[in-house]
Amino acid sequence: GGQRRIRLAKKALGDTGMNFFGFLSLLGGLGLFLYGMTIMGSGLEKLAGGKTESILKKLTSSLPRGVLLGTLVTAVIQSSSATTVIAIGLVNSGLMNFTQSLGIVMGANVGTTVTGQILRLSELSGDNFIIRLFKPESLSPISIIFGVSLLLFAKRLKNKNIGQILIGFGILFTGMLAMESAVYPLRDSEVFLSMFAKLENPLLGVLAGFTVTAIIQSSSASIGILQALTATGAVAWANAVPIILGQNIGTCVTGLLASIGANKAGKRVAFSHIYFNVIGTGIFMAALYLARPLMASFWNNSMSMGDIANFHTFFNIITTVIFIPFNGLLVKLSYMTVPKDKTESHPELTNVVLDVRLYASPSTAIAQARSAVARMAELAFLVQKSSLDIVLKKNPADSELAYIRENLTDQLEVSITNYLVGITKLDLTDEEGREAATLLSFVNEFERIGDRGINIIQTSGVISEKEIGFSKLAVAELKVLENAVNEVCQLAIDAFSNRSIDSASKVEPLEETVDAICETIHSRHIRRLKDGTCSIEAGVVFLEVLNNYERISDHCSNIAARILSSTSSLPDTHSLLRELHMGRQAQYSKWRTYFEDKYRLPMLPTNQEDK
Repeated sequence: GGQRRIRLAKKALGDTGMNFFGFLSLLGGLGLFLYGMTIMGSGLEKLAGGKTESILKKLTSSLPRGVLLGTLVTAVIQSSSATTVIAIGLVNSGLMNFTQSLGIVMGANVGTTVTGQILRLSELSGDNFIIRLFKPESLSPISIIFGVSLLLFAKRLKNKNIGQILIGFGILFTGMLAMESAVYPLRDSEVFLSMFAKLENPLLGVLAGFTVTAIIQSSSASIGILQALTATGAVAWANAVPIILGQNIGTCVTGLLASIGANKAGKRVAFSHIYFNVIGTGIFMAALYLARPLMASFWNNSMSMGDIANFHTFFNIITTVIFIPFNGLLVKLSYMTVPKDKTESHPELTNVVLDVRLYASPSTAIAQARSAVARMAELAFLVQKSSLDIVLKKNPADSELAYIRENLTDQLEVSITNYLVGITKLDLTDEEGREAATLLSFVNEFERIGDRGINIIQTSGVISEKEIGFSKLAVAELKVLENAVNEVCQLAIDAFSNRSIDSASKVEPLEETVDAICETIHSRHIRRLKDGTCSIEAGVVFLEVLNNYERISDHCSNIAARILSSTSSLPDTHSLLRELHMGRQAQYSKWRTYFEDKYRLPMLPTNQEDK
């Protein structure tokens, strides 16, 4: 019985025109293709300096511009799924809104067609030396030779990245050629030809394209497989068109998986990608099959690699053009699928997901960590900004919200730190290593700002318990200090979030002004204690608030100094601060005078009665 089953299995494999070793070659070719695409995309991303995320974030002010950016970024990193995951990450972190992401999602579908257009080079024919040189069987080893040479012998990082791109390009074509060679015997297999013919059924074709793309999570790779199958002669318009349409739906699976655990806005990005592709496929299938009588002359003809690449490109461009004026439909459907809830009235409280799958692209992972730190900074600022009002007005609802924000800040500190530690274990460039280490220091500073804000809020309990009240003069002084600290925090956060040297340069002059304000207020308060116009209990609480505001300002100073030191010739932040305090930089003196005038001089005179 066992021997009989083995003979039947061998016969079945023979009937398909592919034996076990041929199937092994096909899988090996697919593996090389995917690996080549991955390292080529990684090299292109490194060459771009890891700026793809910041470009997407800043230049999506209009839908057409977002479509163009999504197209270009996907063409660079060779993966519509990766672009969608980046968009989900940016929306999830609050650095891009959902509507801004729509253009990127649409453009990603157009950008992913570039791979198919590159692969059609296999169709080049002729014995001319130049033509033979650009055929994949020649171009592949040439790319690998030059790439390895640059990777081994180049000294500049930029040239090494170019070497990585060339190696990836060569490996991609090597995998493509291996797949073509492996599937070639299928052209004589009646079983295979019969199975492939069944895919003329549109639903079966779409399902086949969806399944393959969902499994390998790359529409570019599944298009490459289909292009390789053209060697069998079985790939006709009738069965290839539904497969291509199904592949576009299958590529949504990666984004859907990436949205698991994301906030509601991040989930909407994933669903907008699904609706875009599903509705686009539906419209295209209806139009094609209504017009099928007009295509009778070629509908059953074999497709070439170029035909597949061109149809894939045409389909995605037309679908995108159709949806640009009707993007509101995607928004509506996404909100129907993932409706708003009460927590969205405070978007800063939405969950931040740090996906370890982004470790495959260290620059993207670092950008995601930076986005999470920016969210942490926003939360810490909101805690400290609300602290004095909570102390003075004693509003329990505001106090509860502040504690929720601070608790989320603490959670982010742990998750971001663990995520960054994981990043430091990856193969990083020197610049990426420095960025990861610097982000760790920022995490600590922002967390401490949130803690100081909570310290101020906690004094409200003492005030209520002991029925303490501040005088009008004390409140007026604290309000001046609060305004100055709010501004120094805003400048520090802007310096971090937008990498603004201009904002960073204003922090230290304002921090010194805050110190001077605290010193003045402290002196006045001691005088009130001596005069008996302020109670000991109120004095202790007042000084506690004063001390925490001063420490918040100090943390802002540390943040700005780290940013400034990255562009300074001085060896460390302490040397930079010493240089500033010695008054050797005109800009520092200018802003110090400005903030002194703005905050210190308008304060109430010291001899005003304490009423």
